[in-house]
Amino acid sequence: MVTLRAIRISLILALILALYYSFPALCRLSDYVRQTNPLSGQKLVEQDFTPTRKELACLYGTSLPDERVAPATIPPSPASHQPIPNIAHFIWLQKVPLRRAGQGDFDFLSYLAVRSAIVSLKPAAIFFHYAYTSKDPALLDSFKVDPLIDNNQWIHRLKPHVKFVRHSGPLNSSLEHSAHMADMMRLEFLQEQGGIYLNMDAFALRPFTDVLKSPHPHDVVLGHEGSNRLGLCNAIIAARPNSTFVRRWLETYDGADLNKEWNYHSVLLPKELAGRHPGEVCELPPDAFFWPTWTWGHVRWMHEPITRAEAQFWEGRMEKTGGSLFDNQLAYHAWSQMARDRYLGRLTPQIVRSENTRFNLLMRRFMEEDL
Repeated sequence: MVTLRAIRISLILALILALYYSFPALCRLSDYVRQTNPLSGQKLVEQDFTPTRKELACLYGTSLPDERVAPATIPPSPASHQPIPNIAHFIWLQKVPLRRAGQGDFDFLSYLAVRSAIVSLKPAAIFFHYAYTSKDPALLDSFKVDPLIDNNQWIHRLKPHVKFVRHSGPLNSSLEHSAHMADMMRLEFLQEQGGIYLNMDAFALRPFTDVLKSPHPHDVVLGHEGSNRLGLCNAIIAARPNSTFVRRWLETYDGADLNKEWNYHSVLLPKELAGRHPGEVCELPPDAFFWPTWTWGHVRWMHEPITRAEAQFWEGRMEKTGGSLFDNQLAYHAWSQMARDRYLGRLTPQIVRSENTRFNLLMRRFMEEDL
């Protein structure tokens, strides 16, 4: 005979199982409501906008209108009159121990990001700066091997085109997000070498030739994030070496507690600095690097299935522009923080080739033929 206690236990177990299997869907629903409700502010981020004359001058390498810059107290160096170096920088921080049978987390999407730089930028060099991280210092002290570079199938494909540089300096293991570890590193590399930094979810779609001509003292090029232009995002940066703006930016990290913020030092603060020192930065329109933006609707627009007729339309646009969806677009930041669970995490070479989405159309030309 079934007892009341057994029935209660069965009901509790059934409820636990139901919650377990429905939890991802509940999380997505909660995320959808949080992001799309009228109070979320996302409509302000994705509303229509018009590029300014100054933004377009930065984008196309022409003289900046109405420019009033205080006279320099130190004569500019000869390097300041040279274009920004056409070299690319990526940063990869690999947690130890490595997952995926010792191959680490560098995946197909990361491979596409580096391939996009190879194909679109045709840079003089690509530097892949990497390091191993762990909460256990003892584990790192004994970690002298290099499995990420030796074993990863996607990195193996990139080896003929990329210079791999293992970072030997100290890393702040107290930081909760690896993105914050990379925030200062990218600025340090650009300050030393100059060039173009790209996040591992940022895809170069066309050459940056005109942007790299940014006139001195505008030695740093940043793109606005969102049509409301609340920030200048550090996911893509072009800079001359030894720039005053990058030095100022680096100095703001002294004493900063990055665990108490997400995007202040990476998006909001550079906008504030640019407002105080407008002669040191070239600011690009939102559609140059960061459009479509990170909102729920924009991410869905990039990844939703489209018809064959729609695909042909966008393929025609890409042929006309040289690889992008929009006239001013030089790159696309895929917003992995917002898009990985919903869309990016499922992508494979087969899916990118066979399923028509706007994102997949952009990515196909970066894949090697044997994939």
